[in-house]
Amino acid sequence: MPLVPTGQIVAAGPVCAFNVITLEHAEAIVTGAEAAGRPVILQISENAVRFHGRRLAPIAAATRAVAAAAAVDVALHLDHVVSPDLWGQAPEHGFGSVMVDASRLPYQENVAATRAAVEFTHVHRLWVEAELGTVGGKNGEPPLDPHAPGSRTDPAQAASYVAQTGVDALAVAVGSSHAMTTRSAVLDHALIGQLRAAVTVPLVLHGSSGVPDEELRRAVAGGIAKVNIGTALNAAFTGRVRGALAAQPELVDPRRYLAPAREAMAATVTHFCRLVAGEAEAPVVVPASAVTES
Repeated sequence: MPLVPTGQIVAAGPVCAFNVITLEHAEAIVTGAEAAGRPVILQISENAVRFHGRRLAPIAAATRAVAAAAAVDVALHLDHVVSPDLWGQAPEHGFGSVMVDASRLPYQENVAATRAAVEFTHVHRLWVEAELGTVGGKNGEPPLDPHAPGSRTDPAQAASYVAQTGVDALAVAVGSSHAMTTRSAVLDHALIGQLRAAVTVPLVLHGSSGVPDEELRRAVAGGIAKVNIGTALNAAFTGRVRGALAAQPELVDPRRYLAPAREAMAATVTHFCRLVAGEAEAPVVVPASAVTES
């Protein structure tokens, strides 16, 4: 199937977006989404591009090819982009959207940098996501205390930010954190409701791997439209690889341990897709065995 614009998928209802690091990630995400019968967003972060020798083209082409063979709607998203050079490459590689991450800058600088990116990306008909507030745990930094100053997104400031920048979606800080290997985050649901009432664009939850199922259900019901998941896939993948190699230390053929690892990621994808869609399902236990930078 041809790629579907990200904005179209998000507008159709709450959707999961999963981080792609390797070809196995892309294959597992599509397989899991097909099993759930749900659309999905494949997202490649600037960190993942850095892992691939700072070359976007190969991993983008592989991911795009997997998406084209999918039996469900798939969008391609470039995530957590800091470098203008990288988001400038998005149109030529088939991306339907970009997350421009200027969240570490002071507010006015964030506004200016994001507005400049929006002006370019909208010319190329790309859907643009940005972040306001601080979702900690990125690039190896410790999770941010959710009560620390500036860690939560202010609704009034969010409304002004969206109006000034022209973004199409807003990632908000409401109590989650990147790179969590335990599902113990407690979200501020009152704040989610206030943000939903304050802004006119879809809200995005980053760091969703660390959020328990019931918290995610409440967040989606309260107005979260896009749910980003990365670490949960990496934990499932690495846990299965470790188990296979521990059981058979003589293994040297990577297909023998990558295949079950890919299956574990696919099962995790299916679970989250059904969860976000509001379907009842027994929980999947995701092993908190490793964190691969997303």
